[in-house]
Parts: sequence; C-alpha cells; structure tokens
Amino acid sequence: MGLFSFLKNAGSKVLKEESDKHEAAEANAAEIHNMKLNALHSVLRNANLEIADPHIDLEGDRVTVYGQCDSVMDREKVILALGNVHGVAEVDDRISIVAVEEAPEPRFYEVQSGDSLSKIAKQFYGDPMKYHDIFEANQPLLSDPNKIYPGQMLRIPEL
Repeated sequence: MGLFSFLKNAGSKVLKEESDKHEAAEANAAEIHNMKLNALHSVLRNANLEIADPHIDLEGDRVTVYGQCDSVMDREKVILALGNVHGVAEVDDRISIVAVEEAPEPRFYEVQSGDSLSKIAKQFYGDPMKYHDIFEANQPLLSDPNKIYPGQMLRIPEL
C-alpha cells in the first residue's frame, strides 16, 4: 500500500472528455466531480479487474482507491489502470490483499519516448524476446504490445 505518482497529462482521456462535455453545459462542480468518479469506476469495470467492494475518492488530481484484491498482481493492475488516466497525478493505494502470498515488491517502469516492450524487456531481463512477459503482466490494460506511450506506467514482473 502506498502512494504512486503518475504523469498527470498522459494516459486515457476519459476524465478530460467527461469534464469537457459537461463544462459546456455549465454543470456545477459537484456534478462534474461525480461524473469523474463514475468515469474512474467505469475504467475498472471495462478492464475487468478483480477488486471487491471498490471505492474511489477523487481530490484534485489524486485518486484514493479502497477495496480488496486476491493478489498483489491484481492490486497493481488496479493502481495502473487508475494512474494511467489523463488528469490523475497520484494514486493513493488503500487496497487490502485477501490471500496471503509471498510476493516481491512491485517494479514499475515509466515508458519513455522511443521505448518498445522489447526494449524494456532487454533493459530489465537482458532478452528483448521476453517482451511478452511484460505484455501479459499488464493485461487487460494493454490491448496490443505495440501500443504503449510515453508517460505510461507499466508493471515489470519478476521472472
């Protein structure tokens, strides 16, 4: 558990799109806030992530997420899904792990300009062909191994 930082202006534009739609209609701040919270919940639902009783708080550009996951890997995917949303700079992880498991500390990597999954795999594992391990570790957040972008945070699994 802890606080994870992300690039606020990188990632899915779901919060920005919701905000832009309703600012034109002069919606009040509470309505916009609720729409952003609903958009964040839909990010989790659309990614089919395993989290029980999810609760999300949003204060400025910080998302605090509560709930229960069965594994550290599931928890990390929830953090990444929320952190890789445009407008989110920090994710405060308050997720508890139901199952007791021995797992190493998570390793995250911020994608740089010119990166590819094979380049990242070579950097971490010494073998560019291990890119598929990184791709699988970030499922369902990545739809294609060739679709990563600068500022995106990826989970780097232990092999």
